[in-house]
Amino acid sequence: MKFYFLLSFIALSFSASSQNESEKVYWEQDGLSWNDFKAAPDANSRFHANTNAGLSFAWGVKDDNGSIELTFDVISYFNPFLSWVKVDPGNDYLLKHEQLHFDITELHARKLLNKLGKLNPATLKQDPKKVLNRIYQEVEKERKIMQLQFDKDSRHSLDKDGEVRWQNFVRAELLKYEEQNT
Repeated sequence: MKFYFLLSFIALSFSASSQNESEKVYWEQDGLSWNDFKAAPDANSRFHANTNAGLSFAWGVKDDNGSIELTFDVISYFNPFLSWVKVDPGNDYLLKHEQLHFDITELHARKLLNKLGKLNPATLKQDPKKVLNRIYQEVEKERKIMQLQFDKDSRHSLDKDGEVRWQNFVRAELLKYEEQNT
């Protein structure tokens, strides 16, 4: 019997860093508060806040005489020690923008879960790491593009109509993937 296991905590977002589990804030709807933003602001940045969010991705593959079994876990998290705010923390509108960046990360966690759930384990026989990394890279590329498009369409929160369109879109997508993954 062969057993492959890879535990990889992959920080996906605006910067990567290792951190203890207790330092992470796990995703929940409207779960962020300004108290979660603990990093010193980047004085050179033209932005008022920065959200650092990522995915924790772990998987295992067991080959029991040709019968392949895949187990996996994907969790989205927020890194308080790499996230910062410059402006008065009373600005709820800006906090909702930053929460939406975290929501987009959660959406991609659900997309990754969905793709892994639909994967035919037989495709993992030759090189499970290669197959699973390819799926992860596809989702990560999509996530990066969506984060950039969100900031572009909302003009980094300055376009309120663009912000509302994105809030509605992401809310609907989260619901769709929640239903698909259950």
